[in-house]
Amino acid sequence: MSTTFTKRTVFKSYQSMILLLIGIIVGCIVGGIMGEKAQMFKPFGQIFLNLMFTAVVPLVFFSLSSSIAKMSNLTRLGKILKSTLLIFLVTGMIASVFIIAVVTVIPPADGVSIEMGTYDAGEQMNMMDQVVKALTVSDFNLILSRNAMLPLIIFAIAFGYCVSLVSKQRELEHNPVAEFLDICAEAFMKMINLIMLYAPIGLGAYFASLVGTYGAELVNAYAKAVIMFFPICVVYFLTGFTAYAYYAGGTQGVKTYYKHILPAVVTSLATQSSVATLPTNLDGTKRMGVPEDISNIVLPLGATIHMDGTALTTLMKIAFLFGLFDMPFSGFGVWTTAIAISVMSGVVMSGIPGGGMMGSLIIVGFYGFNPEVIPIIVTIGMLTDAIATMINATGDAVAAMMVTRRVEGKDWMHKTYVSTEEVTVG
Repeated sequence: MSTTFTKRTVFKSYQSMILLLIGIIVGCIVGGIMGEKAQMFKPFGQIFLNLMFTAVVPLVFFSLSSSIAKMSNLTRLGKILKSTLLIFLVTGMIASVFIIAVVTVIPPADGVSIEMGTYDAGEQMNMMDQVVKALTVSDFNLILSRNAMLPLIIFAIAFGYCVSLVSKQRELEHNPVAEFLDICAEAFMKMINLIMLYAPIGLGAYFASLVGTYGAELVNAYAKAVIMFFPICVVYFLTGFTAYAYYAGGTQGVKTYYKHILPAVVTSLATQSSVATLPTNLDGTKRMGVPEDISNIVLPLGATIHMDGTALTTLMKIAFLFGLFDMPFSGFGVWTTAIAISVMSGVVMSGIPGGGMMGSLIIVGFYGFNPEVIPIIVTIGMLTDAIATMINATGDAVAAMMVTRRVEGKDWMHKTYVSTEEVTVG
């Protein structure tokens, strides 16, 4: 009975991805058979992209502003929260630097020749002008464009914070603005769910057109990017998380982490969701000796904004597109903006249906790439989503251990085991 239930749970978790893959595979077969004639299916794919373009701006705004507006209960335990955010930022940066080093040495799209139009580079600007353009817009109406996703994210966070602040100042038990934002966020998530029902047809049609035009070249491009990504994640998991666990509790910390992390690994791979892995993570960190008041903050927050795996995927997509458009993925400015986008994408993608699509829109909009590449990088994200989610979820557990070290002191693990032995003896 439990085995049947588990199989159904796994199938349900992968159902949408399976349908998308079926649609893409059918599209690839049709494109391979029909060749150039498969261009007739392209409008059906464009309909899907246009629907997503229309919904993405209000979805991101309401989702983020609603989440921030409801976060007033996290103001307690300031030391825990401060350490948590610091560790999330540092580990995200390390993950980003790690994959940048890899894709710089082995470019994922090296040798790929697919004509996807031109790159809208825009005028040349100095570093500070690029920062200003990346983070702000000159008029309110410009923030409603999908090409201004980062300014929109910042605006949504600031607006949500102000709504929360007003509630606090007026001592409101229920803020009608926060409730309105929450309802709108749910409504647009439902809309995305409806649009995603058309995704297997839309993406299938788009890939029929792509394969009909580019054939085996496209398949080879995917194979290289995906084959590269899995070893990258495994190496990061074994080296990065081992180092983090050692920082948290020395040799004992490493042993304890790997002794209790396997259930979270299996659950995250099966469900493809950090949130669905949360109960398993809570149980695992309890066995690791992490105090409940720390794990109850770090893990739910981590399931929302701690996305090392997402950072790895996002940077792989960016490096792939740079190669596709024959642009050098090098230089401090390029790497800095790519890291910033990977972090922001992780925040946006975490709680949103079709989050991979949202992250792809951010990448394409920010750099000015041809929107027709979106199905290509969405598929890369889809094929790598399971292992990226595993990195996200298991990273939350080791982050909880590191926060415990900062809050409880270096010998927290020793004290935990001493107290456990005393309880056992008693």
